[in-house]
Amino acid sequence: MSLKDLEELTSNAKQIQDDLLKEILTLNANTEYLYRFLHGSSDKELFKKHVPVVSYDDVKPYIERIANGGEPSDVLSGKPITGFLLSSGTSGGKQKIFPINNKFFEDMTFIFALRSQIIFRHIKDVQEGKAITFLFVKPQPTTPSGFPVSNALTSILMSGYFKNRPSNRFTSPDEVTLCQENKQAMYCHLLCGLVQRDEVVSLAAAFASSLVGAITFLENYWKEMCSNIRSGHVSEWISDLSCRDSVSIILGGPNSELAELIEKECNKKSWKGIITRLWPSTKFIQTTVTGQSAQYIPILEFYSNKLPLISPSYVSSETMFGVNVNPLCKPEDVSYTFIPTMSYFEFLLADEGNNDEIVDLVNVKLGSYYEPLITNYSAYTDIEWEIFYK
Repeated sequence: MSLKDLEELTSNAKQIQDDLLKEILTLNANTEYLYRFLHGSSDKELFKKHVPVVSYDDVKPYIERIANGGEPSDVLSGKPITGFLLSSGTSGGKQKIFPINNKFFEDMTFIFALRSQIIFRHIKDVQEGKAITFLFVKPQPTTPSGFPVSNALTSILMSGYFKNRPSNRFTSPDEVTLCQENKQAMYCHLLCGLVQRDEVVSLAAAFASSLVGAITFLENYWKEMCSNIRSGHVSEWISDLSCRDSVSIILGGPNSELAELIEKECNKKSWKGIITRLWPSTKFIQTTVTGQSAQYIPILEFYSNKLPLISPSYVSSETMFGVNVNPLCKPEDVSYTFIPTMSYFEFLLADEGNNDEIVDLVNVKLGSYYEPLITNYSAYTDIEWEIFYK
């Protein structure tokens, strides 16, 4: 994926969106849900006229029939469903489950590659460096029908798309990332990052709260980590054997000089700038600092000596919307460029007195408030949260 590809996608958004909708409608023409509205048609105008805008509660019975009742995927999806995403609950205050298949992983892989290219363009000399990336998995329960249910991050990390990726720029081996005991994983993420401090060019986490939590964890455990570095041995309480063995390889034996350097920095009265003091080549922090996560901006700036805070992409459990093409902007100025291949996007005008007008992606107007409407590969049109186009 190149930035030239992004330019082509966005400059031809209308045709791409029309083609995508036709593909979605054709794929799902004979599903139980869509057939009752369109009777097998893939016509855009019939779709707009007859397929209703719904909330999650409207399609929940269809989802539950597949997840809990063992009914086939074609109740709702023209492609076989392989699992369910568990939402974070940040949008509506209640967790939901959404059906997914390989299209979800392909889109995520595409977004990750694109946002990396954007960052490489704006920040020099980071392609060869490493990132301390605080990624964690959670146990995957299954539905009564046997489908795995997990949050988006766990779904990605447990998939072959992550395990078979072409390169690894993380300081942590996969055994640490995939450790289901999160305390052990956090300890090992930080320990691996400290040992490879000279190679680190960035810190990353899905949410700003995770990064703040990592620094708090380091405040409590840096002495023990220094002891591990000095002795060349991982603490005995790290009981996950694959995690322990992989971190032992990275430790590579005793290193008293490094342990003393870290002790000197962590023993200072103030932890202001601790990120750049421990990892002096760090050029940016990649995490979500928009919306509810904006409250963590001051503390992250304190810890990092005001390194750039990059919010790289705009995603939800329902779909991936787009990417931040100006990653070095101030957090309060972040905006996202919609990627027209992700879902079919419409927008419900939410200005006072004008709440029934629906427009396509290319017809939104500057200065208006909209609620995004998402038609994804399960072919129902779902209302998202309010968004403002400046």
